[in-house]
Amino acid sequence: MNSPSAESLRHAVGGVIDGVIFDCDGVLVDSERISNGTWALLLTEIGLPMTMEQSLSIFMGNSMPRCVEIVTEMMGHAPPDDLLARFTANVTVALQRDLEPVDGIVALLDTLDAAGMRYGVASNGEHEKMRTTLGKTGLLSRFEGRRFSAVDVGKPKPAPDLFLHAARGLGFDPARTIVVEDSPLGVQGATAAGMTVIGYAEIVSAERLRAAGAVVTVERLADVAGLLGFG
Repeated sequence: MNSPSAESLRHAVGGVIDGVIFDCDGVLVDSERISNGTWALLLTEIGLPMTMEQSLSIFMGNSMPRCVEIVTEMMGHAPPDDLLARFTANVTVALQRDLEPVDGIVALLDTLDAAGMRYGVASNGEHEKMRTTLGKTGLLSRFEGRRFSAVDVGKPKPAPDLFLHAARGLGFDPARTIVVEDSPLGVQGATAAGMTVIGYAEIVSAERLRAAGAVVTVERLADVAGLLGFG
C-alpha cells in the first residue's frame, strides 16, 4: 500500500518499525461490549443506573481501580466492597461463554509472523484477565512472554509507563514502535510514550481517536497490514 496514510505512518517512525504493541480488549479480543454490558448491569444493581453504551463512554479504556474511583465520584460514596469481586466473577462467566477474537486479528498476526515483525500486548487489565481472554480466543500462545499489564508499573493508561515498560521488555525503541489502540486513553498513553498510534475505530469514532493523538485510523484490522507495508 502506498496511500497517504501509510506514508504518514512510515514518516512518523522514520521509516523503520521495530515492532507493534497491541491493546488487548477491543483490539485482540472482542470483549468491550461484553465487559461493559456486565459492568452496566452490576452498577444498575447497586443503585447507579447504567446502559452498556453509557458504560463504554464513561469507563472504556480505564483500569478497574480507576473505574471504582469514577463510580465513587458518580455515587457520592464508595460502592460495596465486593464490587470488583462480583464483576470479576460475572464477567469471567460471560467471557468464557461469548468471547471471540476481533475480526481480522488472526490474519493480521499471521501476516506479521510471516514478515518477521515482532509484537506484544499492553493492557490496563490484569494478567489473569489477559490469560482468560487470550486463552479463550486461542491467542494466548502467540503472546507468550510478551504480555504487559498496568499492574506491572502501577500507573495505567493514559500514563505512558505501561507502553514504555512493554517497549523495554520487547526491546523496541519507542520512537520506532507502532501501537494499535481503540480507546482515547490508550492513544494518549502511547502518544505520551513517543510511539506512533494506529487508532482502531470500531467502537470509538475515528475523530475522537485522532483528537487523542492517533496518526491514522482504520475501521478494519485487515487494513493495518497494508499500513505497515505488508498488504
